[in-house]
Amino acid sequence: MTPLIQISGLTKTLTGQGEPRPILSGVDLTVHSGDSVAILGRSGSGKSTLLSLIGLFDRPDGGQYLLGGKDITRVPERRAARLRSEEFGFVFQRFFLLKHLTAAQNVAMALVNGQGWAARRNRRAKVMAALEQVGIAHLAKQRPPRMSGGEQQRVAIARALVRQPKILLADEPTGALDTETGALVIDVLHSATDRGCGLILVTHDHAHANRMRRVVRLTDGVLRPEPRGVLI
Repeated sequence: MTPLIQISGLTKTLTGQGEPRPILSGVDLTVHSGDSVAILGRSGSGKSTLLSLIGLFDRPDGGQYLLGGKDITRVPERRAARLRSEEFGFVFQRFFLLKHLTAAQNVAMALVNGQGWAARRNRRAKVMAALEQVGIAHLAKQRPPRMSGGEQQRVAIARALVRQPKILLADEPTGALDTETGALVIDVLHSATDRGCGLILVTHDHAHANRMRRVVRLTDGVLRPEPRGVLI
């Protein structure tokens, strides 16, 4: 079966702040449908940079990136924007919700495409299905200021899932949450793999990382397998 993502020898050097700094020196990563991968690493090791490259917000300096078997290493921005919309869902530590909109309206914003809004009835059905999937359909009419941090993060996850992406990228999604709420958010994220979504989770939390099928650590610009249960 063709992998969702296949990355080989990916390199990236950061410039613009003093001397150029190599941050990725040859990353290899393969993600299949239904797979889940946790990426560990110290602050500044390049985890968010790698996620930005995978999500097509930036381009590598070298290496190859195949998405569904197609080479997108040097894809132009217009096509990258379309692929981000069609193939990926994104969840971050900050929720990036619009405070004046309801939960349902925030999720619906992800359904705007180049042709405008989807049909209203179809849009509402998708939004409510996404909110139901993360367990907060009863909060559809609630606005973010009246919701807990965990509830807001679930709205953000519903927004990421409403387009039924093939790949879900999560960058420290539990960093602003307490332990119990963070565990519930990981449950929701991991459940997306049951329908074939590939999940890549950047985290500092070993308990959350060990929920994934694979755990890798970004060290010296490359990914290495991480032994299960490591506590340092």
